[in-house]
Amino acid sequence: MAKIACLVGPEFEDSELAFPVKRLQEAGHEVEMIGTEGGKELGGKRGKEKVTTDAAVNERRPDQYDALLIPGGHSPDHLRVHHDVVQFVREFAGTGRPIATICHGPQLLIEAGVVAGKKMTSWPSVRTDLKNAGAEVVDEEVVEDGSFITSRGPDDLEAFSGAILERLHGGEQMEAASPTEMERPQPGA
Repeated sequence: MAKIACLVGPEFEDSELAFPVKRLQEAGHEVEMIGTEGGKELGGKRGKEKVTTDAAVNERRPDQYDALLIPGGHSPDHLRVHHDVVQFVREFAGTGRPIATICHGPQLLIEAGVVAGKKMTSWPSVRTDLKNAGAEVVDEEVVEDGSFITSRGPDDLEAFSGAILERLHGGEQMEAASPTEMERPQPGA
């Protein structure tokens, strides 16, 4: 099965981390939490989820992973000021392996300079930044372009997670989780 790096910082959107990670793990994939430092406990912005990072980003290499997951919330904004994180994202994009990002997650892709010419979506407040960075921006629940899988927010978590699993399983359709199985709070400003 695949090994996925999940880039996480303070105030991640709880459901945007928990839902896809749970789906990935249920499918037998390994998810490693990567942050600015290893062993750091981080809380979601809604206070419902906590994670402890497995490693610092500068302790890992993109070639150690089959995919990259970037949840939204305030986490991407916190992470994009760290050179090591931005460099990791840039190098990972160069591998051609899947990068799945939702909501505010594309802020890290913008900072890494890898969105020009790509069709993408995001949370509405990030769309102008994507457009200014050269992306073609659309308002769809899931957009796939090359190695990138992007989604708008919590309402799209089923489709987003399904797209990641399909990519990892070579197009094989995976059974979707019921929307009642996991609580998905609406994101705030």
